[in-house]
Parts: sequence; structure tokens; C-alpha cells
Amino acid sequence: MPALILPLIDAVTHWPERGALIGLDLGTRTIGVAVSDPDRKLATGVETIQRKAFKADAARLLAIAGERQATGFVLGLPINMDASEGPRAQSTRAFARNFSKMTDLAIALWDERLSTVAVERELIGTDMSRARRAKVIDEHAAIFILQGALDRLSTLRIRIASSRSSGSMPPDC
Repeated sequence: MPALILPLIDAVTHWPERGALIGLDLGTRTIGVAVSDPDRKLATGVETIQRKAFKADAARLLAIAGERQATGFVLGLPINMDASEGPRAQSTRAFARNFSKMTDLAIALWDERLSTVAVERELIGTDMSRARRAKVIDEHAAIFILQGALDRLSTLRIRIASSRSSGSMPPDC
């Protein structure tokens, strides 16, 4: 059975409470990869995969997931500023559908609007050369995407815990 592909707040219910998550920033030529710690507090970069063929790319991602004992994936979904989905978002959804046939780990889609822009500004701020930025930007974008998702999950956990103690569930859970 293919893995589920869901928005982050729905995917979390299909992951164990602890375990590393793999964050992905899909580019046309590369895939930035990040991983969280098992407690899902901090995202760190793993590598940038030079895209070849889908099966080779997926095999590398599954190998990383196995090495890190991952429990799920967070895939950056490039939504347009007006909240519409263009060709890049459609391509990401197609990748997710194909990848889901190769794993049973739930795949969360996370809005990555402006992630690459934010990362590029940060790297420019560190006075990193254009050539060096080009080599690391996708991995850093994956970190940015995964950290954003981890922060959202942390906020959800806090809201759910306080709702359980007060007897009312928050509206978006």
C-alpha cells in the first residue's frame, strides 16, 4: 500500500510520537535533504542530491531514511504567493505520488513559500560567495522547510496538551 500524502497536521497522526523526520526541498536539478533529531526539535542538513533518474533519487532518499531511522518525510510544497499551485507544486505532488509507492512512511506536504529566498538572504548576509551558495542552498532550504514544520508540530503539541487539560480541543487539530 502506498504511503499517505497529507498536510503536516494530518500526517503527524500517522507518525510515532518520536523519531527523525526527513525534510526535502525538491529542485529541478537537485534535492536538498535535512533530518531532524528523534525528538523533532532541530533540523540539520544532510546533503544535496544531484538528481538523476527518479528511481536512483528515491533509492538515495530511502537509504538516508534507513540510516537515520526516519519515521516520516516532510516535503516542501512550492505554493505561489496567491495560494495557487503552479507547475512546480504539481511536479512536487507528482514526485510525492511516485515516491509514496516506494515507502510506507507518511509524507507530509509543507508550504515552503519563500524558503529559498529567505535562505539566500541569510547566506548572502554571511558573505558567502555565489558559487558556494549555489552548492549549499538546496540543503539549507531543506533545513528551513523542516525546521518550520518542526516548529509548527511543537506549537500543535503545546496546544493539544493545554487543550486536553482544559477540556477543549483547538480548532485546527
